[in-house]
Amino acid sequence: MPDNFGFIHEQIEVKVLILFIMRRLSKPVSLEVLTNLALCDDGISYFDVIECLSNLVETNHLSLENEIYSLTPKGDRNGEILEKNLPYSVKTRAEAATTMARASINRDAMIVTEKDAIDDGGYKVKFSLSDGIGDIMSMELFAVNERQATTLEKSFRKDAEKIYHAIVKMLVE
Repeated sequence: MPDNFGFIHEQIEVKVLILFIMRRLSKPVSLEVLTNLALCDDGISYFDVIECLSNLVETNHLSLENEIYSLTPKGDRNGEILEKNLPYSVKTRAEAATTMARASINRDAMIVTEKDAIDDGGYKVKFSLSDGIGDIMSMELFAVNERQATTLEKSFRKDAEKIYHAIVKMLVE
């Protein structure tokens, strides 16, 4: 009898869950995101997920490039066939978690920041915000050092929509 109380206990079930999750995400994801999503059942451990991810990459169900996992056509086909075998409660939890993750992934894809060192010193920091079709805002700022440039990037990523609305409000008033 397993020590845990989840519905998933076998490696094949963990692999099917991972493919189920990947089929619902709109973009490739990091190990951290994928692991957090896969740990939606009490029967699964972090080490189960890591082992199954490695196996899914070896069998060409997922690809791994620059520490980012992507679903392959083989993984998509096999995931579609096998996901009906997942317990309903696991599917429901995984579906809810991937919906939230997908929104976050889509938001992150619409925000771009980039810092470039300037020969005379300092950094040029570029920011853009997209609506999914094209840029709705783009700007550049000067930062005196890399630390300030990084702070500007983090702040913009965190509050891009608020910054956009504040600028528009200032311009139209």
